[in-house]
Amino acid sequence: MDSTIGGRFSAAELGRNWAHYGHDVLVHDQGGPAECLVRRGELVVARDSLDAALSRVRRWVDRVQQDDDLELARIRLRPSERDRCVDIACDVPDACANHLHIGSPVMFGTPVMFGSGVEPDPAPPVPEPSDQHWDVTVGVLDTGCDPHPWFAGRSWFEEVPEVLDADDDSDQDRQAGHGTFVSGVVLRHAPGAAIRVQKVLSSLGFTDDMTVVAGLRALRADARRRGEPVGVVVMTSGCHTPDDECPPVLRAEIERFAGSVLVAAAGNHSSSRPFWPAASPRVLGVAAGDREGGLAEFSNSGDWVDACAPGVDVVSSFVRLRPGGERDYGFARWSGTSFAAPQVAAAVAAALREGRSRDDAISTVLRRYPVEG
Repeated sequence: MDSTIGGRFSAAELGRNWAHYGHDVLVHDQGGPAECLVRRGELVVARDSLDAALSRVRRWVDRVQQDDDLELARIRLRPSERDRCVDIACDVPDACANHLHIGSPVMFGTPVMFGSGVEPDPAPPVPEPSDQHWDVTVGVLDTGCDPHPWFAGRSWFEEVPEVLDADDDSDQDRQAGHGTFVSGVVLRHAPGAAIRVQKVLSSLGFTDDMTVVAGLRALRADARRRGEPVGVVVMTSGCHTPDDECPPVLRAEIERFAGSVLVAAAGNHSSSRPFWPAASPRVLGVAAGDREGGLAEFSNSGDWVDACAPGVDVVSSFVRLRPGGERDYGFARWSGTSFAAPQVAAAVAAALREGRSRDDAISTVLRRYPVEG
């Protein structure tokens, strides 16, 4: 991937990179105030709004795919109209383009992609978190969670294998191991929480509205099956949108978690532009702090950010690809709002474990991790 002056990685460069792997990505309003990444030619709409949507756009529709489990429909536009998907969606109530969400160790506005190095730096071993049992569940939406020794022997653990080399180039993908790292951050700060992982983020560093909604929906379904309410959910990716509003399908799914505390990374664009879902009033948006206690230079900020936790040179569990495809479990040092958010989620879990109400737990954590300035 090419960088521009100052080390910035533009939306266009990310789009070209992902297109190289076969993903049809559109950069809307490139370089402008409404710039965002979307799946080219796709609209997403709630299934019960599909007929109304089709009455407006039927002449441009190639095909419709309905997902009964998600209660959503994906409208594919004809080739001649695919570059207009964002503009067309603006004229359809309750519809939106399928926004791409970016994983939040990707550094915008810094000379390197991963904070202190081109890839996560190796780190010395740290003590394994104690094996406690709390009656609190933390959902993690990320790249998966491998059977690192920190997790493998715990009663709640269910392996969600990481994809380490999706592009088959015999090298570890830039966000492979991200979910194992994030889960380790949760465990270090909430050693008795049960961690339930849903794989929504690719090892190449992106996902989309439909996939995030599917992950949230699956997390709720899994909780019902277990009879295990989800106390906290942490999400480490996010998106910009043309109108700086939350995508309707994502907003609707977030509202179904009224009894849970949702936490999300604020993003690493050095920007105050709303980043979703972190900017949602129903979600705790978490910025990254530096080693001196200030805001990390890469971190997003703004009045929609609720908390700030350490996000530079965080150390946690990691999985690396070895020659021949073997996996090596150890530790890494990584930077980003991705690694600040799980600290806040863990603090919420600890407050819930103490018997605090949802609102009291939130208030307690916001006092512990204030946004300065």
